[in-house]
Amino acid sequence: MLQDRSVGDVPLTEADFDAISKRVREASGIVLGSSKRDLVYGRLRRRLRVLGITSFAKYLSMLDAPEGAAERVEMVNAITTNLTGFFRERHHFEYLERDLLPHLPRQGRRLRIWSAGCSSGEEPYTIAMTLHRSMPDLHAWDARILATDIDTEMVSKGAAGVYPADRIAPVPAELQRAHVHQLDGSTVRMGDDLKALIAFRQLNLLDSWPMRGPFDAIFCRNVVIYFDKPTQRALFDRFADMLVPGGHLFIGHSESLFRTCDRFRHLGRTIYQKLR
Repeated sequence: MLQDRSVGDVPLTEADFDAISKRVREASGIVLGSSKRDLVYGRLRRRLRVLGITSFAKYLSMLDAPEGAAERVEMVNAITTNLTGFFRERHHFEYLERDLLPHLPRQGRRLRIWSAGCSSGEEPYTIAMTLHRSMPDLHAWDARILATDIDTEMVSKGAAGVYPADRIAPVPAELQRAHVHQLDGSTVRMGDDLKALIAFRQLNLLDSWPMRGPFDAIFCRNVVIYFDKPTQRALFDRFADMLVPGGHLFIGHSESLFRTCDRFRHLGRTIYQKLR
Protein backbone atom coordinates (compact mmCIF):
# COMPACT_ATOMS: atom_id res chain seq x y z
CA MET A 1 0.00 0.00 0.00
CA LEU A 2 1.27 3.47 -0.85
CA GLN A 3 2.37 5.53 2.12
CA ASP A 4 1.39 9.14 2.65
CA ARG A 5 3.90 11.70 1.45
CA SER A 6 4.23 15.05 3.14
CA VAL A 7 6.44 18.06 3.42
CA GLY A 8 5.74 20.18 6.44
CA ASP A 9 2.10 19.85 7.37
CA VAL A 10 0.61 19.05 3.92
CA PRO A 11 0.24 15.31 3.34
CA LEU A 12 -0.80 13.74 0.05
CA THR A 13 -2.91 10.75 1.01
CA GLU A 14 -3.64 7.84 -1.29
CA ALA A 15 -7.23 9.05 -1.56
CA ASP A 16 -6.05 12.56 -2.47
CA PHE A 17 -3.75 11.19 -5.15
CA ASP A 18 -6.50 9.03 -6.65
CA ALA A 19 -8.91 11.98 -6.68
CA ILE A 20 -6.35 14.28 -8.31
CA SER A 21 -5.50 11.62 -10.90
CA LYS A 22 -9.18 11.27 -11.74
CA ARG A 23 -9.58 15.03 -12.26
CA VAL A 24 -6.41 15.29 -14.36
CA ARG A 25 -7.65 12.47 -16.57
CA GLU A 26 -11.09 14.07 -16.93
CA ALA A 27 -9.52 17.41 -17.86
CA SER A 28 -6.73 16.24 -20.15
CA GLY A 29 -6.85 12.50 -20.83
CA ILE A 30 -3.50 12.07 -19.09
CA VAL A 31 -3.26 8.86 -17.07
CA LEU A 32 -1.25 9.22 -13.86
CA GLY A 33 -0.06 5.90 -12.46
CA SER A 34 1.33 5.47 -8.98
CA SER A 35 4.85 6.11 -10.31
CA LYS A 36 3.81 9.75 -10.90
CA ARG A 37 2.90 10.30 -7.26
CA ASP A 38 6.06 12.26 -6.41
CA LEU A 39 5.68 14.39 -9.54
CA VAL A 40 2.08 15.22 -8.66
CA TYR A 41 3.03 16.09 -5.12
CA GLY A 42 5.94 18.34 -6.08
CA ARG A 43 4.09 20.27 -8.75
CA LEU A 44 0.77 20.72 -6.99
CA ARG A 45 2.41 21.53 -3.65
CA ARG A 46 3.64 24.71 -5.34
CA ARG A 47 0.05 25.52 -6.35
CA LEU A 48 -1.07 25.10 -2.73
CA ARG A 49 1.60 27.54 -1.62
CA VAL A 50 0.56 30.10 -4.22
CA LEU A 51 -3.10 29.79 -3.24
CA GLY A 52 -2.48 29.66 0.51
CA ILE A 53 -4.33 26.33 0.81
CA THR A 54 -3.32 24.05 3.66
CA SER A 55 -4.45 20.62 2.43
CA PHE A 56 -5.00 18.69 -0.77
CA ALA A 57 -8.56 17.96 0.37
CA LYS A 58 -9.27 21.70 0.36
CA TYR A 59 -7.58 21.98 -3.03
CA LEU A 60 -9.86 19.28 -4.42
CA SER A 61 -12.89 21.12 -3.05
CA MET A 62 -11.69 24.25 -4.81
CA LEU A 63 -11.32 22.36 -8.10
CA ASP A 64 -14.88 21.08 -7.83
CA ALA A 65 -16.42 24.43 -6.96
CA PRO A 66 -18.19 26.47 -9.68
CA GLU A 67 -15.33 28.98 -9.60
CA GLY A 68 -12.71 26.21 -9.96
CA ALA A 69 -12.50 26.26 -13.75
CA ALA A 70 -9.46 28.55 -13.86
CA GLU A 71 -7.62 26.45 -11.30
CA ARG A 72 -8.37 23.27 -13.25
CA VAL A 73 -6.42 24.86 -16.12
CA GLU A 74 -3.57 25.71 -13.73
CA MET A 75 -3.61 22.13 -12.43
CA VAL A 76 -3.18 20.69 -15.92
CA ASN A 77 -0.47 23.26 -16.67
CA ALA A 78 1.38 22.20 -13.52
CA ILE A 79 1.12 18.47 -14.19
CA THR A 80 2.02 18.55 -17.88
CA THR A 81 5.59 17.53 -18.60
CA ASN A 82 7.26 20.06 -20.90
CA LEU A 83 10.49 18.37 -21.94
CA THR A 84 11.44 19.62 -25.40
CA GLY A 85 14.29 21.17 -27.36
CA PHE A 86 15.37 22.48 -30.73
CA PHE A 87 16.09 19.70 -33.26
CA ARG A 88 15.17 17.02 -30.72
CA GLU A 89 15.14 13.64 -32.47
CA ARG A 90 17.00 15.22 -35.35
CA HIS A 91 16.31 12.35 -37.74
CA HIS A 92 12.68 13.49 -38.02
CA PHE A 93 13.73 16.86 -39.40
CA GLU A 94 16.28 15.24 -41.69
CA TYR A 95 13.48 13.10 -43.13
CA LEU A 96 11.25 16.16 -43.46
CA GLU A 97 13.96 18.00 -45.38
CA ARG A 98 15.26 15.10 -47.46
CA ASP A 99 12.22 12.95 -48.21
CA LEU A 100 8.98 14.77 -47.53
CA LEU A 101 9.31 18.39 -48.62
CA PRO A 102 10.99 17.76 -52.01
CA HIS A 103 8.09 15.51 -53.05
CA LEU A 104 5.22 17.81 -52.18
CA PRO A 105 2.77 18.42 -55.04
CA ARG A 106 3.80 21.61 -56.80
CA GLN A 107 0.27 22.34 -57.93
CA GLY A 108 -1.35 24.79 -55.55
CA ARG A 109 1.82 25.11 -53.46
CA ARG A 110 -0.03 24.57 -50.22
CA LEU A 111 1.74 23.18 -47.14
CA ARG A 112 0.26 22.53 -43.71
CA ILE A 113 2.10 21.01 -40.73
CA TRP A 114 0.69 20.51 -37.24
CA SER A 115 2.87 20.39 -34.13
CA ALA A 116 0.44 18.73 -31.70
CA GLY A 117 1.74 19.05 -28.16
CA CYS A 118 4.20 21.80 -29.08
CA SER A 119 5.17 22.60 -25.46
CA SER A 120 7.18 25.84 -25.32
CA GLY A 121 7.60 26.07 -29.09
CA GLU A 122 11.01 24.63 -29.90
CA GLU A 123 9.50 21.97 -32.17
CA PRO A 124 7.46 24.29 -34.44
CA TYR A 125 10.38 26.73 -34.67
CA THR A 126 12.61 23.82 -35.70
CA ILE A 127 10.08 22.87 -38.37
CA ALA A 128 10.01 26.48 -39.59
CA MET A 129 13.81 26.60 -39.83
CA THR A 130 13.78 23.33 -41.75
CA LEU A 131 11.28 24.75 -44.24
CA HIS A 132 13.40 27.86 -44.78
CA ARG A 133 16.56 25.81 -45.30
CA SER A 134 15.09 23.24 -47.66
CA MET A 135 12.61 25.34 -49.68
CA PRO A 136 14.31 28.24 -51.50
CA ASP A 137 10.94 29.22 -52.96
CA LEU A 138 9.13 29.10 -49.60
CA HIS A 139 7.90 32.66 -50.13
CA ALA A 140 5.85 31.40 -53.08
CA TRP A 141 4.07 28.77 -50.99
CA ASP A 142 0.97 29.02 -48.85
CA ALA A 143 2.81 27.43 -45.93
CA ARG A 144 1.57 27.37 -42.35
CA ILE A 145 2.49 25.55 -39.14
CA LEU A 146 -0.17 25.04 -36.47
CA ALA A 147 1.33 24.67 -32.98
CA THR A 148 -1.01 23.53 -30.20
CA ASP A 149 -0.66 22.51 -26.58
CA ILE A 150 -2.99 21.97 -23.65
CA ASP A 151 -0.76 24.12 -21.41
CA THR A 152 -1.74 27.77 -21.78
CA GLU A 153 1.56 28.98 -20.30
CA MET A 154 3.58 26.97 -22.82
CA VAL A 155 1.50 28.31 -25.71
CA SER A 156 2.19 31.88 -24.57
CA LYS A 157 5.89 31.15 -24.22
CA GLY A 158 6.03 29.64 -27.70
CA ALA A 159 4.25 32.61 -29.23
CA ALA A 160 6.74 34.97 -27.57
CA GLY A 161 9.64 33.00 -29.03
CA VAL A 162 12.15 34.10 -26.39
CA TYR A 163 14.54 31.51 -24.91
CA PRO A 164 17.68 31.26 -22.79
CA ALA A 165 20.67 31.49 -25.12
CA ASP A 166 21.98 28.06 -24.18
CA ARG A 167 18.79 26.45 -25.50
CA ILE A 168 19.79 27.08 -29.11
CA ALA A 169 23.02 25.07 -28.94
CA PRO A 170 21.53 22.23 -31.10
CA VAL A 171 20.57 24.72 -33.85
CA PRO A 172 23.12 24.65 -36.72
CA ALA A 173 25.24 27.78 -36.86
CA GLU A 174 23.94 28.89 -40.26
CA LEU A 175 20.34 28.71 -39.02
CA GLN A 176 21.23 30.65 -35.89
CA ARG A 177 22.73 33.40 -38.02
CA ALA A 178 19.71 33.51 -40.32
CA HIS A 179 16.81 33.16 -37.89
CA VAL A 180 17.84 33.79 -34.26
CA HIS A 181 18.41 37.23 -32.75
CA GLN A 182 20.48 37.88 -29.64
CA LEU A 183 18.62 40.06 -27.15
CA ASP A 184 21.38 40.11 -24.53
CA GLY A 185 24.09 37.82 -23.30
CA SER A 186 21.64 35.27 -21.93
CA THR A 187 18.50 35.56 -24.07
CA VAL A 188 17.59 35.04 -27.73
CA ARG A 189 14.47 35.64 -29.81
CA MET A 190 13.20 33.70 -32.80
CA GLY A 191 13.10 35.72 -36.02
CA ASP A 192 9.93 37.24 -37.43
CA ASP A 193 10.35 35.10 -40.57
CA LEU A 194 9.85 32.01 -38.39
CA LYS A 195 7.00 33.51 -36.38
CA ALA A 196 5.15 34.42 -39.56
CA LEU A 197 4.82 30.72 -40.41
CA ILE A 198 3.44 29.59 -37.03
CA ALA A 199 0.07 29.98 -35.34
CA PHE A 200 0.14 29.06 -31.64
CA ARG A 201 -3.16 27.91 -30.11
CA GLN A 202 -4.29 26.24 -26.90
CA LEU A 203 -5.94 22.90 -27.60
CA ASN A 204 -6.84 19.80 -25.63
CA LEU A 205 -6.36 16.91 -28.07
CA LEU A 206 -9.33 15.09 -26.56
CA ASP A 207 -11.72 17.95 -27.29
CA SER A 208 -13.26 18.79 -30.67
CA TRP A 209 -10.80 20.27 -33.15
CA PRO A 210 -11.73 23.61 -34.74
CA MET A 211 -9.32 23.26 -37.67
CA ARG A 212 -10.30 21.43 -40.84
CA GLY A 213 -6.92 20.51 -42.29
CA PRO A 214 -5.87 18.61 -44.17
CA PHE A 215 -2.26 18.47 -43.02
CA ASP A 216 0.72 17.18 -44.95
CA ALA A 217 2.45 16.16 -41.72
CA ILE A 218 1.61 15.94 -38.04
CA PHE A 219 4.22 15.92 -35.29
CA CYS A 220 2.84 14.46 -32.06
CA ARG A 221 5.90 13.35 -30.15
CA ASN A 222 6.06 12.14 -26.56
CA VAL A 223 2.42 12.98 -25.98
CA VAL A 224 0.43 9.76 -26.35
CA ILE A 225 2.59 7.96 -23.78
CA TYR A 226 0.42 9.71 -21.17
CA PHE A 227 -2.81 8.23 -22.62
CA ASP A 228 -4.27 4.75 -22.29
CA LYS A 229 -4.59 2.47 -25.32
CA PRO A 230 -8.23 3.27 -26.17
CA THR A 231 -7.44 7.00 -26.07
CA GLN A 232 -4.33 6.47 -28.23
CA ARG A 233 -6.35 4.44 -30.73
CA ALA A 234 -8.99 7.15 -31.06
CA LEU A 235 -6.37 9.91 -31.34
CA PHE A 236 -4.34 8.18 -34.06
CA ASP A 237 -7.54 7.54 -35.99
CA ARG A 238 -8.40 11.25 -35.80
CA PHE A 239 -4.88 12.15 -36.94
CA ALA A 240 -5.32 9.90 -39.98
CA ASP A 241 -8.57 11.69 -40.81
CA MET A 242 -6.74 15.04 -40.70
CA LEU A 243 -3.88 14.03 -43.00
CA VAL A 244 -3.77 14.25 -46.78
CA PRO A 245 -3.53 10.89 -48.61
CA GLY A 246 -0.01 9.67 -47.99
CA GLY A 247 0.54 12.25 -45.24
CA HIS A 248 3.10 11.66 -42.51
CA LEU A 249 2.87 11.25 -38.75
CA PHE A 250 5.93 11.69 -36.50
CA ILE A 251 5.73 10.29 -32.95
CA GLY A 252 8.14 10.03 -30.02
CA HIS A 253 10.99 7.56 -29.72
CA SER A 254 9.21 5.56 -26.99
CA GLU A 255 5.86 5.45 -28.81
CA SER A 256 4.43 3.06 -31.39
CA LEU A 257 1.31 2.41 -33.45
CA PHE A 258 1.82 -1.36 -33.23
CA ARG A 259 -1.54 -3.02 -32.44
CA THR A 260 -3.01 0.43 -31.91
CA CYS A 261 -3.78 1.80 -35.39
CA ASP A 262 -3.60 0.06 -38.77
CA ARG A 263 -4.16 3.16 -40.91
CA PHE A 264 -0.43 3.89 -41.25
CA ARG A 265 2.63 2.07 -42.47
CA HIS A 266 5.84 2.31 -40.47
CA LEU A 267 8.72 3.87 -42.39
CA GLY A 268 11.16 3.37 -39.53
CA ARG A 269 12.42 5.48 -36.61
CA THR A 270 8.90 6.44 -35.45
CA ILE A 271 7.92 7.91 -38.82
CA TYR A 272 4.59 6.74 -40.26
CA GLN A 273 2.76 7.30 -43.55
CA LYS A 274 -1.00 7.27 -43.90
CA LEU A 275 -2.42 4.31 -45.80
CA ARG A 276 -6.12 5.13 -45.61
